[in-house]
Amino acid sequence: MSPFSSLHDYETFVYTLGSRFPCVVSSTLVVFRRGRAYAELAGDVIFPNGYRLSVYERLAWDDDPLTIMGYSYEVWCGSEEFFWYDSQPHPNDPTLAETDPHHKHVPPDAKHHRVTAPGLSFTRPNLDLLVREVCVLSGA
Repeated sequence: MSPFSSLHDYETFVYTLGSRFPCVVSSTLVVFRRGRAYAELAGDVIFPNGYRLSVYERLAWDDDPLTIMGYSYEVWCGSEEFFWYDSQPHPNDPTLAETDPHHKHVPPDAKHHRVTAPGLSFTRPNLDLLVREVCVLSGA
């Protein structure tokens, strides 16, 4: 069954992240129901060697499958932010058109230096892709 079939299935997907990825040291991710058809996912996923993935997603559903309405994913090592992903559209940047609005902010000048983010989606979970990326970075 798809993790996006229902909010309950997505909660199960989120809360079993550590069992799917041995590189995950711990997780504080929590799904907060904010209404009949709206929820938020927030918290951190902790990895070895001081790496942390900070997650925020706005989730919605009605009679349709779950969708991500917006997100922010930040990767940190200690107090240093390495890069982040967000879904803020940048229609005037043709270099991002391929994955618009999904993109990644990378050094140098991460606030203004953006690259495409293949694989990120509003209609399927992004967590597995992100956790795999941070597992590699952390050396786990």
